[in-house]
Amino acid sequence: MNWLDVIGWAGSALLVWSLLQTRILRLRALNLVGCLVLIGFNAALRVWPMVGLNVVLAVINIWYLARMLATRHDERAYEVVEVGTEDGFLAHTLRVHAADIARFNPGFRPDVGGPGRSAYLVLRADEVVGVVLVRDGGGRVAHVELDYVTQRFRDFTPGEFVYRRSRLFTDRGYRRVVTPPGMVAPYYDRLGFRRQGESYVLELPAEPVRAAA
Repeated sequence: MNWLDVIGWAGSALLVWSLLQTRILRLRALNLVGCLVLIGFNAALRVWPMVGLNVVLAVINIWYLARMLATRHDERAYEVVEVGTEDGFLAHTLRVHAADIARFNPGFRPDVGGPGRSAYLVLRADEVVGVVLVRDGGGRVAHVELDYVTQRFRDFTPGEFVYRRSRLFTDRGYRRVVTPPGMVAPYYDRLGFRRQGESYVLELPAEPVRAAA
């Protein structure tokens, strides 16, 4: 086996591996790299139909990657929907993703009932891509119990759209948001949170002073 065969097999293996990814951003990126490798491989062998096929696939991957990266922080691409903590669909979502939730939020307990709690689903089109559960910790502090992103969107941070809308918290009288300790791969430092021990803290803007009637 010569070096050109090694490149061809490596490109093919990369394409197959990309299709095994559950994260859509990673799938597209790996598939693009595999296509580029196979473009070079087939061009060296002068197999032009395969060059053409991989060029088309590479262009498709580039288009999707550009679209995903352009909208990953775009509020118009995501919608935050508040649901009741006893909502059946919320319970179903937590049950379906229970194993994955436990992996990234080891301290979370699936009991979503009780007073002083609020729940938010983050949607992209008609797909639920994230769940945020918050409880009243007293002293105008909101404690995040769960901040979960589904596997397909694990390379994104859809929970940020909940924290961006500070009125979701300030309208309930909160002045501070505290994340749970021990969360795997936290992203809060990119959203204005500050590190405090094993948690992150977000100070909310003061409520605007209303003019007298």
